[in-house]
Amino acid sequence: MLSRRSLIEASLGSAMLLAASRSSLLMATGEQMLVRSIPASGEPLPVIGMGTSGSFDVPASEEALSPLREVLRLLLDKGGRVLDTAPSYGRAQMVCGLLLEQGGWRENVFLASKLGVRGRERGLAQFEESLRALRSKRLDLLQVHNLIDYRTLLGLLRDLKAQGCIRYLGVTHYLEAAHDELVGIVEREPLDFLQINLSVVSRNAERRLLPLCREKGVAVLINRAFEGGQLFARVNGRELPRWAADIDCSSWAQVFLKYVISHPAVTCVIPASSDPRHMADNLLAGFGRMPDTAQRARIAAYFA
Repeated sequence: MLSRRSLIEASLGSAMLLAASRSSLLMATGEQMLVRSIPASGEPLPVIGMGTSGSFDVPASEEALSPLREVLRLLLDKGGRVLDTAPSYGRAQMVCGLLLEQGGWRENVFLASKLGVRGRERGLAQFEESLRALRSKRLDLLQVHNLIDYRTLLGLLRDLKAQGCIRYLGVTHYLEAAHDELVGIVEREPLDFLQINLSVVSRNAERRLLPLCREKGVAVLINRAFEGGQLFARVNGRELPRWAADIDCSSWAQVFLKYVISHPAVTCVIPASSDPRHMADNLLAGFGRMPDTAQRARIAAYFA
């Protein structure tokens, strides 16, 4: 499998160079990252955020923290805000909290975490532990992780929101097999956010779930936009098509991300990264021209 790093280094076609110069110009001229409003409040969120699964599960040594500090700095410097983590991500919450405190960045991020236990008491204890790990007095978003005991935990989340401990609540999953159940939950439950998987090759959410979220006024966070990195293997040896320049894409990562964020129901995509170069590449997807309906269909057909 070709790594993303190797793919970037190998992608030296003229079409990519042209698109890269366009994207660099967009960033240099001070264009603002595209934002989408949270339906529940109208609060704007930049469309490119960051997940921390795997990438932030590191020891608290300067050697391990240094690239993550740069990744987070890049996110904020280029206009991103959403930082998504969870208790089940090993040391990620602790690392997020440490870096946010060191950088004085807590007020600059939209901080999201999750509950992934059964029972109200255990859920409350996990929330309190997350606050300690994240060195924060409250969370912007708290989500029920992968629908674990979601009926009980959504009740807890509503109470925490009423108390001002969290600002928004939601549920998450990462598999298409859960989409039918999620449709029922979105229809029945008052949610602020839904976090689900969507990519150029996993488009089931586009059938019912995303249109329903738009109808119900539910913000959508997208995970697994790169299919765990597998999409980069699929484009091994391929130069960017000429049409990539029409949507200001200078890399395959930007094509994958722009396909996702150009869906009108999507609020923000949260790819994880521990490499500053990858983070800088991802962030460019929030700038420039976005695919229209016909261009999205062309991208999907390319990977069919």
